[in-house]
Amino acid sequence: MTTIAFIGLGNMGGPMALNLVKAGHRVLGYDFSAAALHKAGGGGVEPTPGGAVAASQADVVITMLPTGKHLLAALEGEDGILNGAKPGALLIDCSTVDTDSARAAHVLAAQRGFGSVDAPVSGGVGGAVAATLTFMVGGADEAVALARPILENMGKKIVHCGGPGAGQAAKICNNMILGISMIAVSEAFILGEKLGLSHQALFDVASTASGQCWALNTYCPVPGPAPASPANRDYAPGFAAALMLKDLNLSQAAAEGSGAFTPLGRRAAEIFTAFANAGGAEKDFSGIIAFLRAAEG
Repeated sequence: MTTIAFIGLGNMGGPMALNLVKAGHRVLGYDFSAAALHKAGGGGVEPTPGGAVAASQADVVITMLPTGKHLLAALEGEDGILNGAKPGALLIDCSTVDTDSARAAHVLAAQRGFGSVDAPVSGGVGGAVAATLTFMVGGADEAVALARPILENMGKKIVHCGGPGAGQAAKICNNMILGISMIAVSEAFILGEKLGLSHQALFDVASTASGQCWALNTYCPVPGPAPASPANRDYAPGFAAALMLKDLNLSQAAAEGSGAFTPLGRRAAEIFTAFANAGGAEKDFSGIIAFLRAAEG
């Protein structure tokens, strides 16, 4: 049994922390939301009054926070993890943040003598609940080796992508692909409708031909062909459009900073911005198809 502090118990962090409890670990939790903390407490997470308090008792500290700003504040703030963590603790950040913040977090940890990894996830809320997440991990070999058995309690695939910040870089690139491909799949179904194709016919062809991709085969944006898709539940979010927009914006900030030319990534960010502003932010990102239909003409 390892004692783990888990900071950030929202839609993703909450079920991830509960899976650590189920795996036999002692989990000390903290979240600004009293409701989130209470819900996690009902599953066996031990509530604490702050990040420093939780970290002071833990061998491993996991963060799952909204932005790089929140991550650095959780580390450095008055009640910050770095002010309370035990000597030799391992810091695992599972948030999706900009690469600059991820690398800054590694530097801060190293300055205090802590090992650290950035380990953003893919798989959505369903993957968090089922412990089937994919972790994209950045950090030194030794830190990644220590993190791996903990991550295996929350996911089924752990990929060491490189040094500090590499996990975040992989996540940003992956989700740029996902955002672009969901728009492409949605446009294809809209065109198919105009041409008289049934949804099932287009799915049966494209899902086994050169158009196949995760956005089509698993997360098909029309009801019917893919039973697990949010399209069958009125686009109740497995991965909200607001989160997709966040990741696309991170990709474009990274592209600008690195000098990469990503015109489709930029256009995808513009389309998801319009979708979010039109009331779609809390819908699943596959609901972009309804926005594109409404925008015709």
